Amino acid sequence: MSTLSLPSGSKMLSDDFLYGVATASFQIEGGINNRLPCIWDTFCNTPGKVADSSTGEVACDHFSNWKQDIELIDSLGVDAYRLSISWPRVISKSGELNAEGIIFYLDILNELQRRKIKAFVTLYHWDLPQHIEDNGGWLNRETAYLFAHYADKISRAFSGKVHAYATLNEPFCSAFLGYEVGVHAPGIIGKEYGKKAAHHLLLAHGLAMAVLKKNSPNTLNGIVLNFTPCYPETEASADVIAAAFADDYFNQWYIKPLFDREYPAIMSQLPADNHPEVHEGDMEIIAHEMDFLGVNFYTRAIYRADEDEQFLQIDPPEPRTDIGWEIYPKAFTELLVSLNEKYMLPPVYITENGAAMADKLVDGVVNDNDRIDYYHNHLNAVNDAIEQGVQINGYFAWSLMDNFEWAEGYLKRFGIVYVDYETQERIVKSSGLAYKNLITNRK
Repeated sequence: MSTLSLPSGSKMLSDDFLYGVATASFQIEGGINNRLPCIWDTFCNTPGKVADSSTGEVACDHFSNWKQDIELIDSLGVDAYRLSISWPRVISKSGELNAEGIIFYLDILNELQRRKIKAFVTLYHWDLPQHIEDNGGWLNRETAYLFAHYADKISRAFSGKVHAYATLNEPFCSAFLGYEVGVHAPGIIGKEYGKKAAHHLLLAHGLAMAVLKKNSPNTLNGIVLNFTPCYPETEASADVIAAAFADDYFNQWYIKPLFDREYPAIMSQLPADNHPEVHEGDMEIIAHEMDFLGVNFYTRAIYRADEDEQFLQIDPPEPRTDIGWEIYPKAFTELLVSLNEKYMLPPVYITENGAAMADKLVDGVVNDNDRIDYYHNHLNAVNDAIEQGVQINGYFAWSLMDNFEWAEGYLKRFGIVYVDYETQERIVKSSGLAYKNLITNRK
């Protein structure tokens, strides 16, 4: 079996470096009768939106199996667990706490605390209550203030139970995939919508950061951003310019406001109706000081110049994962180093990294050596970034277990634990055993 290893003396082998696993509420919980509907319920029930026409109605039934799942997490030897809170499970339409939903998460947080596993809580991992979407969702500025209210309620209810809060997970996905190209919920399509939604998401982050600083000053408070580094197809100046434009559009758009209080200069090249609606004082709110930055990384993208658009993404070369993403760990190091050079970053946590592979369960075993190789090379890419001066304090594998993979449904498996969706049996894959071995033998 393949193994995971890091260079002798690596900071990633110290007791201070956190290793964890990550999940998201809609992807694993099920239990939809115990919460309000969300935009992903609606999206799943719209024909043609999810590849296998599946829903999150049951998923991994974590709602019923959470005790066993936390025991499973503990068995992997991790230091931390990154989970998200389902906004429609914990807040009623009137804006008050839903006691049943709060108890569900408090039970989880208490059990994590009992097992000395640090809770990294994401407040928003895409499951916006449908009734808020019905009033405009992230295209409505008021949603940012509703989010701050939600953050206030939750941070008070969970006082003393959480190690770190992330306001948002991957606002790029919510804004661009959800409100510009429509391949994620709520499925709205239009270039005039993406940047408006993005601004309200970032405003929500800033407003919530102020709430968290007040209510929860002893937790680490920050945001999780995803990055897909943009590379030119050739060294021709036109391709280089195209890749730089794509990088500003997809990556820098979501981080530059946090540290530089402004959007990338490419905004001047966008049609006026594509601009966000920025009010006086918004950028100062968005740029609230953070305790950490969460970075999610899976792959890179390659671009060429195009006569009709500013850039054109080309098909990725081999090797690729089962979801079709190129495996190129060098881009991980280069991303982390470039962000560290470009911005005054707080400590960084790698909050998601992993691979969908074509797993086969044979005689009760999943020998996913391809995933082990992916983790090995990407963990070492993180180590290379640390050696080049980036302060990285932890790493979370995506994901703990196979789950509902958004528009792909249940067709793609990212877990280090295999889930039999018929029986809800969990089986630790070879990658999970290798990850456990790395963590428990680091001393």
